[in-house]
Amino acid sequence: MDRTTEDLAAYATSLSYSDLSPEVVHQAKIRVIDSLGCAMGGYDSQPSQIARRLASMYSSVRPARVLGSGQVTSPDMAAFANTIMIRYLDYNDAISLLGGGHPSDMMPAVLAVAEPQHSSAQDVILAVVAAYEIGGAFPGVIPFMKIGWDQGTFIIIGSAVGAGKIMGLSHEQMCHAISLAITPNVPTRQSRAGELSMWKGCATADAVRNGIFAALLAKEGMTGPYEPFEGRHGVWEQVTGPFKLNPFGSHDKPFVVQTSNLKYFPAEGNAQAPLAMAMKIRNKLKLEDIEAINVQTYWNAYSEIGSEPQKWDPQTRETADHSLPYLLAVALQDGTINPASFTPERIRDPNLRPLMNKITVSENPEFTLTHPDPSITEIEVITASGERLVERSDYPRGHHRNPMSEQEVEDKFMGQCEPVLTSRRARTALDTLWKLEEVPDIGRIIDLFQA
Repeated sequence: MDRTTEDLAAYATSLSYSDLSPEVVHQAKIRVIDSLGCAMGGYDSQPSQIARRLASMYSSVRPARVLGSGQVTSPDMAAFANTIMIRYLDYNDAISLLGGGHPSDMMPAVLAVAEPQHSSAQDVILAVVAAYEIGGAFPGVIPFMKIGWDQGTFIIIGSAVGAGKIMGLSHEQMCHAISLAITPNVPTRQSRAGELSMWKGCATADAVRNGIFAALLAKEGMTGPYEPFEGRHGVWEQVTGPFKLNPFGSHDKPFVVQTSNLKYFPAEGNAQAPLAMAMKIRNKLKLEDIEAINVQTYWNAYSEIGSEPQKWDPQTRETADHSLPYLLAVALQDGTINPASFTPERIRDPNLRPLMNKITVSENPEFTLTHPDPSITEIEVITASGERLVERSDYPRGHHRNPMSEQEVEDKFMGQCEPVLTSRRARTALDTLWKLEEVPDIGRIIDLFQA
C-alpha cells in the first residue's frame, strides 16, 4: 500500500486503551454524552423519520438498534439513522481547522458495529478515539472547503477505522478498509452550498454507512486499490494534491478528542462567537436604534455562513442554521437561539428581514491568517445617532480553549433528552455515561436511549 495508507493503518491498529490517559478518556466520555444528547434532540426531525423508515426495511444476522425507537436493523442502516439524528440540530462537536467538520459524526459507526459484538465500553472509547484521530487528521492539513470537497471525504476514513477497530482488523485489513472507503466515496461540497437541503445533515451519515461497509468488506478479505492516496488517479492527483499528515495524538500531543469544540448554541460552528456577542449587544442598545451591523471574520466563517445571497433570505431550516444574518437577527430579537428558532414560520418571518438586511459580513485577511488559533470575529454596530459599539471574540464558549463546564454539558444533554426519554430516564442515562468505562457491554448504553 502507499505510505499514507500504511501510516494510517499502523497507527489505528497499534493504538491501545493503555495509551489513553484518564483525561483523554474523560474527554471522550464528554463527547459521547454530548453526541447522544444531540441524537435525542434530532429524534423527531423529518430526516430522522425518513432514515428510520428506511432502516425498518433492513435486517441482519448481526443486528444493531436505532437510538430512540429501538428498532432492529443492519449495522450500517442503524449508523445512518443515528448519525442523522446527531447531526440534525447542528449542535454536535466540530473541528476548527482548515477543513472543518464534525468528528462525532463517526461515533455511530463504532456503536453500530460494537452492539452486536457485545463490545465493552472501553473498546468503544478506544475506537472512538481512533476514529477521531484518523478522521480528524485530514482537516488539519487539507482545506476541503476551499477546494470544493465535502467533509465526508475524511469522515468515511475515520468511520472505517472506528468500525475496523471494533472488528479487530489486522494491519493489512485496515489498509484495505481505508482504501475501500476513500476510493469510491469522494463527495462534493455542493451539499453545503447555496440554499441547503436536508442532505446537509445527512451527507456524513452516508459516509458513515459506507465506512462500515468498507470495514466489513476488508474483514471478509476484499482488497482495495493499493495506492488510494499517492497512486496514479488517486486522492493526491484527483482531489487534494500531496499532503503530509501531522503527528497523531500521544502523551506529548493532545488527541483530537481533547481538542474538538462543543457547541453552546444549535447552529453552525463558526456562528458560535457571533451569537454570544449578539447576546451582549442586545443588552447594550435598542434594536430600533441600529443602523448597520458589520461583521468581520476569517475566511472559513465568511465562506460558509456569510457569503451567499441565500443566507440573507433562507427558506429551509438547513440554510437558516448556516446563515449568519439570520442567526444574528434572531439572537438580537429573541435573546436566544434554540431549536424553536428554526420553525418554518420563524425562518420565513418577514419581520426579521429588515434587521437581516442591515448586516454585512466580510473576510478580514488578518483574522484568516490567525485562524484557527485564535478564531477571531469582530462585530461593529452603528446606531442612527452615529454611536459605534464593537464586540470581539477569539474563543467562543465550548471551544477547547474556553470549554463548557460539566454542568453546562449536563444541562445541554438533559434539555435534549428529557422530551424523548423523560427526566428520570435521561438522568439515569447521564449518570451511567459519566462512568462509561465501567460498562461491560455497550448494548446497555443503547438500552438507555429508547423513547
